[in-house]
Amino acid sequence: MDRSLKAMSLLLSYPSEELQRAMPEIGGVLAADSRMTAAARRDLRPLVEALQSGDIYDLQETYVGLFDRSRSLSLNLFEHVHGESRDRGGAMVSLVEMYRDAGFDPVTSELPDHLPVLLEFLAMRPFSDIQETLADAAHIFAALQTRLDRRESLYGAVFAALLQIAGAKADAGAVAELLERPEDDPEDLDALDAVWEETEVTFGPDPNGGCPQVRDMLAQMDTPVNPAPGRAAQPAE
Repeated sequence: MDRSLKAMSLLLSYPSEELQRAMPEIGGVLAADSRMTAAARRDLRPLVEALQSGDIYDLQETYVGLFDRSRSLSLNLFEHVHGESRDRGGAMVSLVEMYRDAGFDPVTSELPDHLPVLLEFLAMRPFSDIQETLADAAHIFAALQTRLDRRESLYGAVFAALLQIAGAKADAGAVAELLERPEDDPEDLDALDAVWEETEVTFGPDPNGGCPQVRDMLAQMDTPVNPAPGRAAQPAE
């Protein structure tokens, strides 16, 4: 198992007291990963320390404000690629089939494109698959890092670390396209309710189905599209 990817999956999960108790081990795993520069490992330390010692309710409120109330910071990766278009349903089906074909059956209420779920799956894959998959999503990680850094959020360091493990440089044009989209104001609750108006994500037989490799399925991320109005399912609290 790639312990660093598992650790990053946990860092990006909804904070819990159980997670807090695991932070010393998680921090130790990340501090020992030589695939990242010393600076990248050092930049992860404040997040690890905050998750370990912070007030759990404050940590949960911060997490929800960032990742649950903002489509521009969504951890559901296909949100940044397909928005609420019909293509997203087909991509979801392919992703679920790929998980099951590899013997991975996530026990979670999250959507299959939720980044912590994907990282948990990749932690069990060969490193070549890990790098290719992360590289396909590099522009999404770069945009998320930029937006989190603008908010002075410690979570930005996780996406910088993922980019280093991917060993790829994000396409500047694709990053710019994502950053051109308006950001949500987590304090404007009426606007957020309108943006997140429920839209169904359909699962079921896909005429173009199959079990593509991770890199083939996520390669579509290299061409982000503007999301259609609607609301994606949010991470469970």
